[in-house]
Amino acid sequence: MSITRIVSVVALVALGACYRVTVNTGAPPAETVIDKQWQPSFVYGLVPPPAIDAKQTCPQGVASVVTERSFLNGLVGAVTYSLFTPMHTKITCASGPVAK
Repeated sequence: MSITRIVSVVALVALGACYRVTVNTGAPPAETVIDKQWQPSFVYGLVPPPAIDAKQTCPQGVASVVTERSFLNGLVGAVTYSLFTPMHTKITCASGPVAK
């Protein structure tokens, strides 16, 4: 295997469709977490996944929300030609109100 081919494979893996967005509200985190590893979205994410209702699970509110596309999520998207593009969503509940 040539060095060019090795560098190309490493670049493709490193620059895959993985991304992460984290939103922190400033509230103190609790131990309760809602973890949805395969939120379905379609057509390059243009049809978003369904909303997650965290009101019952997180009565004090939400401390943080992390949305990412893992390597496996990206692989499924690539295999389906981005018609099905799943996402991983993790919501951490708050243990109290935002400190002022």
